[in-house]
Amino acid sequence: MCIGPLRRVCHWGPLIALGIIKSVTFATVSCLSQWWPPHGSWGGTVLFTSFMSCAVLTLYCFLHAMYTGPGTLPLHWQPEKESDKQFLQYCGTCEGYKAPRSHHCRKCGHCVMKMDHHCPWINNCVGHKNHGSFTLFLFFAVMGCVQASFVLAVSIYHAIHRTWYIYYGSGKEPIVYMSMWGMVICMFVLGLAIGVVLAVGMLLYFQVRAILRNRTGIEDWILEKAIHRRGPTEKPFIYPYSLGRWENFVQVINIWCEPSGDGIVWPIHDECHQYTLTIEQLAQKAEKRARSREYQIVEGFSGWWFPCTKGIGVCCHPPCTDEPRIALQPGDEVSVTRWKKYWLYGERINFRDSLVANLDITLRHRGWFPRRCAVQVFNTENDTDTSSLPSVPYGQKKNQEQKKNR
Repeated sequence: MCIGPLRRVCHWGPLIALGIIKSVTFATVSCLSQWWPPHGSWGGTVLFTSFMSCAVLTLYCFLHAMYTGPGTLPLHWQPEKESDKQFLQYCGTCEGYKAPRSHHCRKCGHCVMKMDHHCPWINNCVGHKNHGSFTLFLFFAVMGCVQASFVLAVSIYHAIHRTWYIYYGSGKEPIVYMSMWGMVICMFVLGLAIGVVLAVGMLLYFQVRAILRNRTGIEDWILEKAIHRRGPTEKPFIYPYSLGRWENFVQVINIWCEPSGDGIVWPIHDECHQYTLTIEQLAQKAEKRARSREYQIVEGFSGWWFPCTKGIGVCCHPPCTDEPRIALQPGDEVSVTRWKKYWLYGERINFRDSLVANLDITLRHRGWFPRRCAVQVFNTENDTDTSSLPSVPYGQKKNQEQKKNR
C-alpha cells in the first residue's frame, strides 16, 4: 500500500506516463549513441542535448503538475461580503460556497480553483495552480517524442540495412547493431512516440487555445449555453475573463510555472464584474431545474456500468460519457434533466438535516441510471393523486398501456 507522496503516483495514469517517458528516453539514447554519437560531432551533441533537455523538462513539469495540484478552496469557504453569497453556488460536499471559476471535482472530493478537467495521467485535476506546468509538460513531451521518432526511425532503418552498408557503403555510414528483440522493442517504442505526438499534440492544441482564450473546458460549455439561450434582440453575453491573447497567456505561462492571482479574484473585462459568470451559471441552473422532471424509483439499481439484469437494451446502449452511475433504492426520488431511450440522468435529492433543509440546500447524488427503474411523477392540477396506486417499472407500465389500447 502506497503512503505519503507515493500515493499520488500509485495509479494507472502516472505509472503508464512514467513508463512511456522512461522507455522513450532509454531507447532513444541507446539508438542515438550508435547512429549519431554526441561525442563524435557537434551535430550529435546538439541533438543529444536537445533531446535530454526535453526529457528532463517533461519529467519535471509532469511531477510539478501532479504534486502542486490545481489549488482547492478550503472547506466552508465563504466570500468576504455576506451580500455576495447570492451570486454564488453552494457546494453541499465541501459545505461552502464556490468561488468564481471554481467547480467541485467528484474524483478529488474538493472544489477546485479554475477547474479545467480531471486528468488521469497526473492523477489530479488541472486548474489554477498547475495549468501552466501541465501545458509545458505536454509541450516538452511532444517536442521530445518528435525527436525520438526521428532518431528511432533512422536507427531502425540503418539496423535493417546494416549488411548492405558493410559491403557496399562508403564506410562513413553509421553501423547500428540490433538484436531481434532489440528491433521489436525499438519498433514498439517508435509506435509509442508517434502516438504521443498525435494524441498529446492534439491535447496540447486544445490547452494552448484555452489559455489564449482564458477559458477552461467547463467555461466553454457555459459560454456556449449563455450565447444560445439569449434571443437576437437581447444584449449578447460578454465573457468576463478574456483580456487579450498576450494578457491571457502571461496569466498562466511563465518560466517558474507560477500563475498570477490567488484563484478567487480575477482580472476582468471593463463591462463585467467578478460575478458575471456565476450569475449566468445560476440562471442556467434555474432553467435546468425548470426543465427537469421528477421520477420515482420503483426498481433498485446497484450503480454498475453494465447492469445485465436490466435488459439487453440497457447493456448495449450505455451513455457515451465517463459520468458516474448512481445506486438507487425503491422509493428514492430523482430530478431528471437528461433523457435517453434506455437511460436517464438525474440527481437524487436528500435533505441532510433541519438546518440545511431550512436553508433550502440539498445534497444531490448525480448520475445515470436505467430508465426502466423509474416512473415519472406528475404533479399537475389535472392529474389524479397516484400516491396510493402501486408503482410499476417502466417496461411493465408500457406493456400495460399497450394492452389497454387494444
